[in-house]
Amino acid sequence: MKFKYLSTLLLGASLGLTACNDYLDVEPQSDITPSAFFYTADDLAAYTINLYNSTFDYIAPGSYGISIFGWDNDTDNQAGVNASATRWVPGQWKVGTNNYWTKDNWAEVRNVNYFFDQVLPKYEAGQISGGSAVEHYIGEAYVIRAMVYFGFLQSIGDCPIVTTALTDIEEELIAASERQPRHKVARFIIDDLNKAINLLSESGPGGKNRITKDVAYLLKSRVALYEATWEKHHAGTAFVPGGQGWPGKDAQGYNAQAEIDYFLTEAMSAAKVVGDKLVDNLAENTGTKEGMDANFNTLNPYYVMFCDTDMDKYPEVLMWREYIEAQGLTHNIQMQLQRNGGGSGWTRGLVNSFVMRNGLPIYAAGSGYDAEWEKEGVTATLQDRDARIQVFTKQDGDIDMYSTSGDIVKHEMHWLLSGTNETRIVTGYAIKKGKHYNGYMQEAHHKGTTGSIVFRGTEALLNYMEACVEKTGAVDGTADKYWRALRKRALVNEDYMVTVNATDLNKEAEGDWGVYSKGQQVSSLLYNVRRERRNEFIGEGMRWADLKRWRALDQVKNYQVSGMRYWGSIYDGALTLDGKDRCIVDVAGGTGNMSPVEDGVYVRPNRITSKNNLVFDGYNWCEAHYLNPLAQNVFRQTASGDKTDLNTSNIYQNPGWPMIDGQGPSGY
Repeated sequence: MKFKYLSTLLLGASLGLTACNDYLDVEPQSDITPSAFFYTADDLAAYTINLYNSTFDYIAPGSYGISIFGWDNDTDNQAGVNASATRWVPGQWKVGTNNYWTKDNWAEVRNVNYFFDQVLPKYEAGQISGGSAVEHYIGEAYVIRAMVYFGFLQSIGDCPIVTTALTDIEEELIAASERQPRHKVARFIIDDLNKAINLLSESGPGGKNRITKDVAYLLKSRVALYEATWEKHHAGTAFVPGGQGWPGKDAQGYNAQAEIDYFLTEAMSAAKVVGDKLVDNLAENTGTKEGMDANFNTLNPYYVMFCDTDMDKYPEVLMWREYIEAQGLTHNIQMQLQRNGGGSGWTRGLVNSFVMRNGLPIYAAGSGYDAEWEKEGVTATLQDRDARIQVFTKQDGDIDMYSTSGDIVKHEMHWLLSGTNETRIVTGYAIKKGKHYNGYMQEAHHKGTTGSIVFRGTEALLNYMEACVEKTGAVDGTADKYWRALRKRALVNEDYMVTVNATDLNKEAEGDWGVYSKGQQVSSLLYNVRRERRNEFIGEGMRWADLKRWRALDQVKNYQVSGMRYWGSIYDGALTLDGKDRCIVDVAGGTGNMSPVEDGVYVRPNRITSKNNLVFDGYNWCEAHYLNPLAQNVFRQTASGDKTDLNTSNIYQNPGWPMIDGQGPSGY
């Protein structure tokens, strides 16, 4: 009998090989046998590069929509047209039948382990030619395995630790499937990254299109911070080893405080390596409203860093994906970023989290903010604010593109009410981050060649700051320097304590879930570190992971996302197309495009229609959703004896989830 849980996923994956060191060339070579392979650095480079596509997050070639810049939809940061009922309506997310743990990435683990099985004996015997490049590519493989396992850690928590390509023997596979407590998994990841750091070059072959030593340091800081804060804020629950209701049997000597301290220390140490290199080399923010002129010359390097076709020149970009039209490597995201709203939008909660340039929250006495500005439109609302929200939000009259015909095309607010799910400005606050100005890229499909950042070193500054405050309750000299550098680039008063001392957590909580951990408000200092992270990483897909590790979702009940002010503003009745007001209110009929004034003066995207809309009454969190459920077949394939008796499996389900497919969390 052939098993499909770890057998197919770990053993059955094909040996994929490439002929080129370039991240862009991932076509497999044929007719290569293992006995003749893995004897040169080029062999190792070809094998590892083939694993990149399924391991790292970036704009996928051929992508439509706004891709990574919309990944924070369905959070307190961003809203899409159709909110996810499976995320926000308890009982709508159900146990699957055949997801084989998570994303079928066990095949990736098998591929990396096969590499180690073949390469490490040859390397130790001195049989591989290529000098230091050999070590570099082995280091890449350790980073790739660490990355895959980090995905497991975030999605399912406890999981098997497998370090060799398994044989297709039932007993071995079942034994290997046994889940290990998450702190052991996290330590395993850290160990892989330490091995990588010892092997990788500062600047490896392939430049920033491939993994480097600093990438490994940054990933190490990310993993360690994630695990430390998860264990701290989920302490004593079923989501940590030995906690109340934890489904595992052996916590393997788990000591919560010791583990938390270990991971926080590792996060700070790794982050500092990268942070110290970059703190004085951040891309300049000139504060200009437009990032490029009509000749595509850079006016604001900070803006252009996220949409450049060549990202090598930015020190804080540690790794990126390149796109070249002549090689057929393109995407289509500029079709939305340049033309319309991209089916997304910043929330009012996110916008209101950005302080004034004097460092004061908008509600604080003396801030200079006037709530009446919201009636005057987006540009007025954002005036005198942290430059990040100004630079990365489309404002009234902003230039969307310079067309190939010589025309200047400007942003039109009617996209709040016009278009499709893919083109609307869902909240009124349209996303500008990642938008290039070259109209050629939106003229037809497959012309987009803006790069995609995979790792941005600025994260190291924020990782250090957060780990420092979580560990000590205070800001040390390094964290102080990092924080001031980030605020300086944001054109905000560098004295962050001005913000901390003026923060009203009750007011912040209206639009920022990061105020909370475990349903309780955190300190003003920790909250403002989280605010800095939120503001720096808008549109970069970081928010969901942060909210889960902070346990910041427990209090989300009947939460309604809001956008800009529409009713009683300059836009009310003025957003026309072909001379016709496009505003339609039709909650019951489902043909509307605007929430009724009875629901408030702000855009409420989830209140536009009640028809076939499960989130009409708002977002409601279910505790089980902190981790993904394992599919029914995981238990069936690992059952002993009678495969229909799922309870005989040596694998346990995640907290709150049943074993049976088609069922939602307990109680739903």
